[in-house]
Amino acid sequence: MEGREKSEHLLALKGVMRLTRPTLFSPIIVTCETSDLPKNLLNDDLKNDITSVPGAETLAVGQFLLLPQSFGSIYLGETFSSYLCVHNGSTQVVTDVTVKNIQLSAQQPENASGNTTELQPEDTVDHVIHHEVKELGDHILVCEVAYTAAGVGRLAFRKFYKFQVLKPLDVKTKFYNAESRSPPMCLEDYL
Repeated sequence: MEGREKSEHLLALKGVMRLTRPTLFSPIIVTCETSDLPKNLLNDDLKNDITSVPGAETLAVGQFLLLPQSFGSIYLGETFSSYLCVHNGSTQVVTDVTVKNIQLSAQQPENASGNTTELQPEDTVDHVIHHEVKELGDHILVCEVAYTAAGVGRLAFRKFYKFQVLKPLDVKTKFYNAESRSPPMCLEDYL
C-alpha cells in the first residue's frame, strides 16, 4: 500500500482572528481582615498586582485589555471582521502571493485582499476581511492562499473556519380573548 506524501507549503496561514472589541481583564480578588491568620498578606499582594487599578485594588476592574480567545457569538446583521496573517516560514522568496476569502456562506463575498508581489523569508502579509452577515445558521470562511515559488511553479492551499450566526432578537406575540385592545408581547433578547 503506497502512502501519498503531502506537499509542504512554503507559506502558512498563521493567524485567523475575529476582530471584536477587547474586554478589560478582571483580576481575581481575594481579601482578608487584619484579624485573620494571613493578616495583610493577601491585601499587600493585591496592591502589588500589575493587573489591578492602583487605589482600587479590591474592585474587580482591570487596566489591561484582553483579546478574544475564540470567534464568539456572531449575530444576524452584524459586520463580520476577521484578521488573516500569511507567513513565509521558508528560506525562499515567493512571488505573486494572493489571499482570497472565497466563501462566507451561500453568498460570495467580494475579494477583500489584494496581491503582494514578493514575500521575503520570515516575512508576513496581513489582511482584514469585512463582510455583513445576512443569513442565519452555520457559515464557513474559506481562505485561499496562492503563490509562485522558484523551481516549483504556482501553488495554492485552502483553510476552512466554521462559525454560527445567531438571531439577535426574537419577538413572540400571544393573543388573548380579553377586553384589552393591545395584545401583550414577549421580547427575548439573546445578547
